[in-house]
Amino acid sequence: MPDLKPPARYPDLADPQARPRYTGIPTFFRVPHTEALDEVDIGIIGVPFDGGVTHRSGARHGPRAVREQSPMLRRFNAATGVAPFATARVRDLGDCWIEAPYALEGALDEIARFYRAVVAAGVVPLSVGGDHSISLPILRAVGAAGPVGMVHIDAHCDTGDDYMGSRFHHGAPFRRAMEAGLLDPARVVQIGIRGTTNDPDMWGFSRASGMRVIGMDEFDDMGWRAAAEEARRVVGAGPAYLTFDIDSLDPAEAPGTGTPEAGGITMREALRLVRALRGLDFVGADLVEVAPSFDHAGLTAFNAASILFEELCLLAEARAARG
Repeated sequence: MPDLKPPARYPDLADPQARPRYTGIPTFFRVPHTEALDEVDIGIIGVPFDGGVTHRSGARHGPRAVREQSPMLRRFNAATGVAPFATARVRDLGDCWIEAPYALEGALDEIARFYRAVVAAGVVPLSVGGDHSISLPILRAVGAAGPVGMVHIDAHCDTGDDYMGSRFHHGAPFRRAMEAGLLDPARVVQIGIRGTTNDPDMWGFSRASGMRVIGMDEFDDMGWRAAAEEARRVVGAGPAYLTFDIDSLDPAEAPGTGTPEAGGITMREALRLVRALRGLDFVGADLVEVAPSFDHAGLTAFNAASILFEELCLLAEARAARG
């Protein structure tokens, strides 16, 4: 189909990603939107669901906010040289919207069905939540063929249990995933854990099951480079999943989230940490817990889009390495 407004002076502007960033209909990184899975290598998917939140809701609006900020990112990663849009067909698959969002377990089943179709088509999923409970149904699809490793960057381990009558909420997805055989705990590392709890052994399940937990104090002492090296050691050569909770960042750089914790990772450290994970066999990734109603000037959503781009680069390289 011919372009309604072809460029007359600057041929490079035939690519919508090269046009002024204030133009066009918002999609993730201004890539084409499609629901035809046979046209996609890496699919970026919004999951506007926060039915698993235990306190401050609003993460259901996260995907839209991150979409609106993502055109601030350009086509090439100047730090790593990766050009994800040149090496893979990256598409915005729209939203995995929930038909019955008020039934928590049923909603998670809906998400799992959506992702099974995506994975069955050979599409690598990159997701934007939504609260962290969405990672469980995504792992039901990504880890269906066997348990995967995981790099989990967060202020909380999210390996809790029953909370006020539910075992399925944003504080428990990885305990449920391990119980279901979707994660190999010996290949899981959790980075940036901090904050107060009501239970002195709140995250004891992570350590007892064999997960490597790097608390914020340890991270601060060892630095991002050593933390990345430890993550690479733990995860090893097998397939792995990357999940990034925006509350891992210090609230000064990510106020727009439901459960902030003081003294977090800086954005500069987060970028270096994620980039240092290059070479791991990531088969999927997500970015969760952006709650725009608590944000200021789009700061959290912009930082989330910036991390999302780094995740996209990792997925593009891992996919190319798999051939």
